[in-house]
Amino acid sequence: MENVERKRTIIWDDPKNSARDAASISGLDYLKAIKDGKISPPPVAMLLGYKLYDVENGHAVFELAPGEHHYNPFATVHGGIISTLLDTTMTASVLSTLQKGLSCSTVEIKMNFVRPITAKTEVLRCEARPIHVGKRLATVEGRLKDKNGVLYAHGVSTCSIFKMSTNMLNPHEKQ
Repeated sequence: MENVERKRTIIWDDPKNSARDAASISGLDYLKAIKDGKISPPPVAMLLGYKLYDVENGHAVFELAPGEHHYNPFATVHGGIISTLLDTTMTASVLSTLQKGLSCSTVEIKMNFVRPITAKTEVLRCEARPIHVGKRLATVEGRLKDKNGVLYAHGVSTCSIFKMSTNMLNPHEKQ
């Protein structure tokens, strides 16, 4: 077996460029702006390589092409990568329902890994829809499938819904 050096270069914008100003843009408009390239995706999207494929009110779809750089010691995609993709998609589906001034954050998540994912697995599509969106909490479910509809993982999550204040945009900045 040949030992070939593998390298991956990651480039991202200043996180301030992708941060949502909840006072001026709804969750859906924010996500659409990312999808349309008007707002930079967050750095984690660039690091892991997932992309927002589609978004509408109460529905989000992200895609990921699995690669060796996602591997765990067992030569399969690490569960943390899969969990991050499902968490991102589920949270985005809740965010897509929120008006200006509101935001959300995951407070609980449960994942089920159905089959292993490798670099030979084709592009995966993660879809999520809220089960319930209330004033303070939302529950949501997501599914990770290939283009043939084969299920690889699924999850459920609870998101906290809260008013977003201006000082939350950059908690390290002195007021």
